[in-house]
Amino acid sequence: MTTGAIDPVTLVVVQNGLQQVASEMDLTFERAAFSPVISEGFDRSDGIYDRDTGDVIAQGELGLPIFVGVMQFTTRAVIEQKREVVDGDVFLVNDPYCGGTHLMDVKMVKPFFYRGRHWAWLANTGHWPDTGGSVPGGFSTRATEVQQEGLRLPPVKLFRAGTMDDDILQIVLANIRVPEERIGDIKAQVAALTVGERRLTALLDRYGADTVSACIVELRRRSEQMMRAHIAKIPDGVYRGEAFVDSDGVDPDALAIQLTIKKEGTDLRFDFSESSPPCRGPLNSVIATTRAAVYLAIKHIFPDVPINAGCFEPLKIADPHGTFLYARYPRPVSGCAAEVSSRIAESVFTTLARAIPEDLFAAPAGTSGNLTLGGYDPLKERHYIMYVFSGGGYGGSHEDDGLTNGCSTIGISKTQPAEVLEQHYPILFEQYALRERSGGAGRTRGGFGVDYKVRIRRGEALLSFLMDHGRFGPPGLFGGKDGAANEVVVERGGTTYRSPHWSKDEDIRVVGGDSVHVRTPGGGGYGDPFTRDPELVRRDVIRGYFTVDDAARDYGVVIERVDRPTVGRDGAPTDLTIDHAATARVRREVRA
Repeated sequence: MTTGAIDPVTLVVVQNGLQQVASEMDLTFERAAFSPVISEGFDRSDGIYDRDTGDVIAQGELGLPIFVGVMQFTTRAVIEQKREVVDGDVFLVNDPYCGGTHLMDVKMVKPFFYRGRHWAWLANTGHWPDTGGSVPGGFSTRATEVQQEGLRLPPVKLFRAGTMDDDILQIVLANIRVPEERIGDIKAQVAALTVGERRLTALLDRYGADTVSACIVELRRRSEQMMRAHIAKIPDGVYRGEAFVDSDGVDPDALAIQLTIKKEGTDLRFDFSESSPPCRGPLNSVIATTRAAVYLAIKHIFPDVPINAGCFEPLKIADPHGTFLYARYPRPVSGCAAEVSSRIAESVFTTLARAIPEDLFAAPAGTSGNLTLGGYDPLKERHYIMYVFSGGGYGGSHEDDGLTNGCSTIGISKTQPAEVLEQHYPILFEQYALRERSGGAGRTRGGFGVDYKVRIRRGEALLSFLMDHGRFGPPGLFGGKDGAANEVVVERGGTTYRSPHWSKDEDIRVVGGDSVHVRTPGGGGYGDPFTRDPELVRRDVIRGYFTVDDAARDYGVVIERVDRPTVGRDGAPTDLTIDHAATARVRREVRA
């Protein structure tokens, strides 16, 4: 069937069918996984990829956006091996330099056969809580070469014609901590691929391989067409922006991401060549992650474009050789996927805001808040690895305040429930709350981060954390104020410890009774705070988001208490009123 002969109903049904195949893979992986970071936090992704090019055909709607681009580069790396593949083969790979991210994101890639013919690839990624290396959990902040970060696997066949290669499995398990837990995650990944195989076979049986193939071509063409239509609305020109990483965890200097975007017709050209050179620490980014970060940033701006390789076709990214955004072996990269990718996305947002301000927003928290705890639980008599990530505030936009406690820019993950983590590990959440006063002031303010405190209940462990925006808060836009910076405080043995690298450190020994207190960033504000509706400022004060003094200082809104407080329709106390005359005077004086 030619693409011209596809009726619209069939096209939509096949599009949804491909999406459903990948989404069922996501759900299978999630429900079967042993690690809470996958089963509860959704740090995983599944998709269908082109047989010859590895281009993404469909990805599960529940998968992490950063993996959209990355897994197609991983699949291409498997294709480039030029090995003979048969039905039942499964490749295992986590090599960052083979279309990867950091070592903890472990991919499985499986050739999909239909009626004896290799038709496509199925692939998934799951974050393993540990892959060996010098630091439990893999987030080493002081690594100076990739070997210190964990076991690195080029594409190797874990399954051959449906039979697991026990030698490969034993090599993997012998090099990671708590290997008995990883067996469950490995089986979950394989199960997801098996479900995808069955569902894709059923789809092809129903509509025919030729029809589905023609639909894939047409869907790709339409995605490219939609993306080009969005880009066409951006004024032609050259736009420049920047973002900064606090430090590389080894040297104290900030790392600069300098971006130039050239818009011509319906193409966007991205040039990162003026960014900082490769760094000694683990904040280098491999090219697959750098490219994927640009893809996800554009998808944030134009979310209606369906995900497949077509929507990335108009995005031309020059390889940033000689910068920390083009890591080559053996540069360490443990922070690339979770942290550097968010800074890359932030640079895209701030750069394009100059061209299409009504479509953009101030900077989000932009950190995954990676925190790992590896130790021994004397009550359960077992070793453990706990990996936690947390949300933060999103930036204000042209129309709305930023989202509070939103997930990291790179994902759609959710924080694992405190109760689940307390069941699995010897810890207690003493606090988990909205971080008041953290959103940047603006005409639309930034959303708020979170404020949590974890206490070690028993035993001893090593604490590590790799976060960002601890030196610089998420920047505001068009006169909006910056969001609050990240804060991490460790309390141990009656003393307080703060890392010299703000929110990056490793191997901090803690014992029962010690605690770690994390306050994640708020989003940046958008527009002049003194143009914010005073009633919205009053509402935020009533809700406890910030104080009366904050309202006067940041927004120029003078709020007073009345003698006889009442309760409004929404149940909120109305004992605060705006002194409109004083507010007008303060705002005039500031503008003058």
